[in-house]
Amino acid sequence: MRKTSFRGATIRRLLRYIVGHARGLFVLSCLCVLLSTAANVSGALFLQVLVDQYIAPLLLADHPVFTGLARVLATMAAVYLVGALCTLLYSRLMVRVSQGCLKAIRDDMFDHMQTLPIGYFDTHTHGDVMSHYTNDTDTLRQFISQALPQLFSCAITILAAFCVMVYYSWLLSLLVVAITALVVVLTKKVGGASTRYFMGQQTSLGEINGYIEEMLGGQKVVKVFCHEQQSTEGFAAKNDHLFYQARMANRYGNVLMPILYQIGNLQYVLLALVGGGMALAGVGGITPGVVVAFLSLSKSFSMPIQQIAQQISMVAMALAGAERIFTLLAEAPETDSGTVTLVSAQEKDSRLQETQTHTGLFAWKLHQPDGTAAYTKLTGAIQLTHVDFGYDPAKPILHDITLSAQPGQKIAFVGATGAGKTTVTNLLNRFYEITGGRICYDGLSIDRVQKPALRRSLGMVLQDTHLFTGTVLENIRYGRLDATDEACITAAKLAGAHDFISHLPQGYHTLLTGAGEGLSQGQRQLLSIARAAVADPPAMILDEATSSIDTRTEHLVQQGMDALMAGRTTFVIAHRLSTIQNADVIVVLDHGRILEIGDHDTLMAQGGTYYQLYTGAFELE
Repeated sequence: MRKTSFRGATIRRLLRYIVGHARGLFVLSCLCVLLSTAANVSGALFLQVLVDQYIAPLLLADHPVFTGLARVLATMAAVYLVGALCTLLYSRLMVRVSQGCLKAIRDDMFDHMQTLPIGYFDTHTHGDVMSHYTNDTDTLRQFISQALPQLFSCAITILAAFCVMVYYSWLLSLLVVAITALVVVLTKKVGGASTRYFMGQQTSLGEINGYIEEMLGGQKVVKVFCHEQQSTEGFAAKNDHLFYQARMANRYGNVLMPILYQIGNLQYVLLALVGGGMALAGVGGITPGVVVAFLSLSKSFSMPIQQIAQQISMVAMALAGAERIFTLLAEAPETDSGTVTLVSAQEKDSRLQETQTHTGLFAWKLHQPDGTAAYTKLTGAIQLTHVDFGYDPAKPILHDITLSAQPGQKIAFVGATGAGKTTVTNLLNRFYEITGGRICYDGLSIDRVQKPALRRSLGMVLQDTHLFTGTVLENIRYGRLDATDEACITAAKLAGAHDFISHLPQGYHTLLTGAGEGLSQGQRQLLSIARAAVADPPAMILDEATSSIDTRTEHLVQQGMDALMAGRTTFVIAHRLSTIQNADVIVVLDHGRILEIGDHDTLMAQGGTYYQLYTGAFELE
């Protein structure tokens, strides 16, 4: 296993979160810890006074008077009561501090996650990302609310107890320091191993969560292909690795405390023997009261060290979780240098004016150096010129893609799986940045357009649909949040979804959960199309939008799809060539290159690749 060390930057950043989001409560908690620690240490001082000035004289007195003893005992009780109240108060305060800190961390994680590029989620499992919000933040909760105040209290107690011990007897203090050095060496050796394994445990936990999420999402596929045994074996392998990491981490973590506890007992016996001998011999001004106080102080000194050692496992897990969280927060967000925005517009006196009302007319808003703005009507002319791209720059996927879509044209992409059809549409949305060439939208290079504006202008219907928890109406309105109920219903009718929605238990107000479970794949796809329709975008991208709809339903919805595409520049990826015969331009792709381009009749007349695909002579490989 590679050696892992926690960077000071992680601890400092975590402390900034704690102090920055609950400064007042945190300072008050620290004051309570100081008072609680002072109360505990002062008990040893009372013991010395109690033994030497009250108990010993009373034992020798013929007529003992217990008034002074009662007063001292009452004072001790009051001090201990204050200490107990402070302990209770800082424990409650640290719960509020921890929850406030975790809320801030979760907010920052989710906000930052929204800024990450699509590529991040393509390379990280959803279960592992979810583990940041669950397992990693839970370890921080335990650390902030329990371990952190205890560590602070222990540190103050150790310092205070040591100062008082040196005041009483530097000779006995040397004995305590020698034994403490042994404790530190053991703690560093055993605790360091525990830390490394606890980091591995957190990583393994994220991996196993990702695997479980993947298996749950693909359970039907697992059943259909009788993959239960292989899935179980895959889980067992990951679970065995998690078991090993957790077993080793807890083995080192659990063995430390018994060792330290016995060393503490040995220290207590040695101090009693040496201190008692010094008191009897009158060496160093040691009195019975000092011996009793010193024994109490040695407990106050060694117990915090043992408690710190006990907290090492929790600290290790928390810092491992913190490093994973801060790694997520350190991921580079999606860059956007665009300045051109998209606005709803209306024509007045042959001039475009910006309006807050949805008119169906859109314009590019170009910000001028003098602070004014110029408006250009969005027509939907999109041109790709010598575009190259690779998810890995060393392995290009698209090669010299050049094509032009005129306003209102329907562009269809045809090709085998992996030919680059979906990749082209991803580049139009700037989910990924091209490595060569140029893409223009109405004559504007798309890197000049702000990404939200660009994506608002390109409505998408994906092959894989996703519905959110909410009513049918809310899921349709996701396309345009200010859409009225009537606009959503009109969009559903346009997509051909109105009939099946009307037969749902509460119609458009039926609550959907679990990504739309209870609906067929085709019905979910129709809702996705309705969502795009209500968005009323100037251009459309349909990525095999009807792939999950049966032939009969496809015929019913085709008219609505044609109405949806009317007047819009549309890019279509279709698995059925019969559905794209009316496309203005058909682009045949293979291994990221354009083989043929033209309309249906032209390509059929050429008798090339498209002709053979259409007639079933062969399939692209």
